[in-house]
Amino acid sequence: MFEKYDGRMVRATDRWGHIYTGTARVECAEFMFHEYGEDETGVFISGVLIYAGDIADIEERPELSVIRAEQTWQIAGAYYVRIQAMAKKHHITLRQEFDDHDGPDTKYIVVTDGGFPVATARMFPLDNDSMMIGRVVVLPEYRHKGIGRMVVDECEGWAEELHYSKAAVDSRDNKVEFYEQLGYEVCGDAADGGTFRCVRMEKEL
Repeated sequence: MFEKYDGRMVRATDRWGHIYTGTARVECAEFMFHEYGEDETGVFISGVLIYAGDIADIEERPELSVIRAEQTWQIAGAYYVRIQAMAKKHHITLRQEFDDHDGPDTKYIVVTDGGFPVATARMFPLDNDSMMIGRVVVLPEYRHKGIGRMVVDECEGWAEELHYSKAAVDSRDNKVEFYEQLGYEVCGDAADGGTFRCVRMEKEL
């Protein structure tokens, strides 16, 4: 029954109430048995494997799209989300929000709902091996729906395609648990990042 979702944008809720949004990759029971020892269909969503029996609800969300922003109007969508969800809420000036890392070599992910930007992130190289993922922002009305996880997963996939082996984030100190759930590990002490106290975290890709 899950095969119809393969390669499609979905939102799934597991039996514990966790929500995952992203493009589904469905694996047959035979594959799952050989790879994971479980003779049950599995669905990968935003890098997370969910066994079919653990899915309480799943629905297609074709109106959601993920864009690797290259054109001006796409990058404007990233900026819009950051201004609406971060700068206004936390009284961050535009000069503080848009720093030297918002340059021509920076890459942006934008999630749209019916063509309207609702989430974003940016990424730029730290060195030859590591990509920094930052400014992960989701509009308030779209939070707790698995979209933040989807944005980070898309960034990691892009970084891997560009042959980076490690992802890094400067997590706000109250978001460390979120990144730990995505496989990141703390590698430094909390420090004043100018607007928030941040903790450096890393993940092998």
